[in-house]
Amino acid sequence: MAVAPPPSASARLADGREIVFYDERPGRRRVLEDIRHLPPATGHSEIRHDPLLDEWVALAGNRQARTFLPPADRCPLCPSGPGRATEIPAPDYDVVAFENRFPAFSGELGRCEVVCFSSDHTTSLRRLSPARVRLIVDVWADRTVALVTHAGVEQVFCFENRGEEIGVTLAHPHGQIYGYPFLTPRTRRQLDSARRHRDRTGRNLFTDVLAAERDAGVRVVAETAHWTAFVPTAARWPVEVHLYPHRGVPDLPALTADERDDLVTLYIDVLTRLDALHGDEAGPLPYVACWHQAPVRTDRDLARLHLEVFSTRRAPGRLKHLAGSESGMGVFINDTLPEQVAARLREIGPAAAGDGSGSAP
Repeated sequence: MAVAPPPSASARLADGREIVFYDERPGRRRVLEDIRHLPPATGHSEIRHDPLLDEWVALAGNRQARTFLPPADRCPLCPSGPGRATEIPAPDYDVVAFENRFPAFSGELGRCEVVCFSSDHTTSLRRLSPARVRLIVDVWADRTVALVTHAGVEQVFCFENRGEEIGVTLAHPHGQIYGYPFLTPRTRRQLDSARRHRDRTGRNLFTDVLAAERDAGVRVVAETAHWTAFVPTAARWPVEVHLYPHRGVPDLPALTADERDDLVTLYIDVLTRLDALHGDEAGPLPYVACWHQAPVRTDRDLARLHLEVFSTRRAPGRLKHLAGSESGMGVFINDTLPEQVAARLREIGPAAAGDGSGSAP
């Protein structure tokens, strides 16, 4: 297991929420003071059980008031400056994590955090340097360790939404972390499948899925010493790529230093290929990136860490909408063939898509 760098500084925002700074070069001294006048942070979320689907639904009316697509000069995730106080009470930062001001889960019902990847409003994760992306991986791992200590958190979910087409309300490069007070429906279904597979074969389902994709090769996008990226055989989304570590580990904190370094190389490569998929005229690909980690307390032996990146864009200017079959019955109908998507991403190649150095193509 790799040891993540300790936070450079931590403080409380004006309403009592926690904020934690992480630096590429530890040791930076900071004077942190949130000068805003904010009412104390209070949780307004609740969860209700749907007996028909045996699923939990979060209700968080406070989120209706969250900031929606502000201009760059009013972005709450940019650093604070003279005459302008933001969520980040510092003139600059590398990576910062803080409690969400408008959480879907709060108090005894879990926790929601925002992770800002850079103080640069105009960049994106794939344009960052490998050193910065490695720090982000370490922050995901460190925050996972922190959130599992919160009473009531049963699952930690690190994710990134990018692009207005996905539903992003803030353009600044950032992701989020949810500490769910229950196991999500997707995780429960995966674990049920893994349990049945182990009972039938004695093997781990995720290990067998990775082995099958590597053996077939036709849907593999790229490989490194410790990771493989592939389009799953039953992809639901027009563009969908999964990244699996070759060694079976339950979560991000369990990755070694070499595995984290290797992940950075492959992840930048994959994101760069995705941005080039529909050509420069289409613009950067909107996507959701989801880290699947083992639950905090149950079935950790069945789970296996993996990353899922998908996009609703099926062609330039055209989106995949969840209509009758998908929304009403949960049956996805995909207009793109996984083998063709994988072949196109392989054709793009790291050289054509960019060298992964953090610069734009």
